[in-house]
Amino acid sequence: MDSKLTHLKDNLFSITFTIPEKEATSAYNSAASKISQYVNIDGFRKGKAPRAVVERHVGIDRIKQEALEMLLPKYLGQAILDNKLDVITQPAVTDFSFETGKDVQVTFQVETRPEVKLGAYKDLNVEVTIPAEDKSAFDNALNGFLTQHSSMELVLDRPSNETDIVVFDFEGKCNGELIQGGSAKGYTLDLAHSNFIPGFAEQLVGHNIKDEFDINVTFPEEYHDEKLKGQPAVFSIKLNEIKHRVLPELTDEFVAKSSKFKTVEELKADIKSYLDSQWENVKKVNAENTVFKSVSDSSTVEIPQSMIDREIASLRTEYQQRLSYQGIDWNQFVQSQGDDFEKNLSNDAITRIKNSLIIDKISREADIKVEQADFQLKISQMASAYGVQPQELVKQFNQNPDFISSISQQIVNDKVRDYLIENNKIVYVEEKSNKKTVEA
Repeated sequence: MDSKLTHLKDNLFSITFTIPEKEATSAYNSAASKISQYVNIDGFRKGKAPRAVVERHVGIDRIKQEALEMLLPKYLGQAILDNKLDVITQPAVTDFSFETGKDVQVTFQVETRPEVKLGAYKDLNVEVTIPAEDKSAFDNALNGFLTQHSSMELVLDRPSNETDIVVFDFEGKCNGELIQGGSAKGYTLDLAHSNFIPGFAEQLVGHNIKDEFDINVTFPEEYHDEKLKGQPAVFSIKLNEIKHRVLPELTDEFVAKSSKFKTVEELKADIKSYLDSQWENVKKVNAENTVFKSVSDSSTVEIPQSMIDREIASLRTEYQQRLSYQGIDWNQFVQSQGDDFEKNLSNDAITRIKNSLIIDKISREADIKVEQADFQLKISQMASAYGVQPQELVKQFNQNPDFISSISQQIVNDKVRDYLIENNKIVYVEEKSNKKTVEA
């Protein structure tokens, strides 16, 4: 098939092609017959009206439009293939000449994928910074397990300390006026894990049951209530109860009764395995991000404004939906972000586009493909995360092709990142003064 390719600007191209008269006429007649199947024409049963009657009833232009919709998928696809275009948008018909008995000329526009000039992405020596390993993580996790199964006992013979749980009544005033929502009866507070105003929990330490006293605090400057930001306040307190947490004794019997494990050693082994897995995941994510940033920084791509504008619109929609789920007003959120919000949105859009183009380029150069087994594994992982059967997800995906495309892109992203880790030398450096390195 003959077609004429015209480069308009940037990554925007126009293609004009011809559809032979014979095929156009056949499509026109088929379109007229199809339309007659679902329109009511007086004096005729559906699908039985002659073409001339259908033309008078619905108009020739409508039939031509239907005929084009039949013809275009084949011819558009062939024109794109013949001209070896890597398109990233749906083709848009900009002009056509359709006269019965003549060849049909069609012109459409497409945007092609911008060319990425990749920097080095293999055989690099990459230093990856990781946080210093938390030596207390195991003890904290074990203590957390015991805390989950702890009991509370009343304290009657001493004042409260910083690890107690206290039950109290309070009434807060600011500038002599009651604070809205600043009073409660029988409120329970864990003094070791308080989310109250700074200084509040500390002043509940050292008091006995039935003590009545005042607490003086200052609301933070970033407090959500404008009237209270940076303001001093007084809370009248009556201490009703003091409790302390009693941890169970760590024995095989207790572990068997309170978990799926039979012994203390099995529990400890599971905690260690989990923490090791988490630590390896931190290292992997940091490595992926660092290596990819190195590749991105050394790569160049000219991104057309049209792509940036579409990505900004997509990001804006994502943010609006996310904030809506959280009950946050969009306009108030934008106002709170200040003058740089639009600039940051544009920068985020450019970063996302560039990253996506780089991943696509590497996947092509490295011949990374999505196999059926990749889909099955991804769906299995998603089903496990959502607590549903894989078949349920497959059914939903089949009803929405966009889901399949999205999963395919996720798989490509993961495989490219794995490829970068496997084909570069990683040296991990802990974040501390006396650096300790670990080669991958």
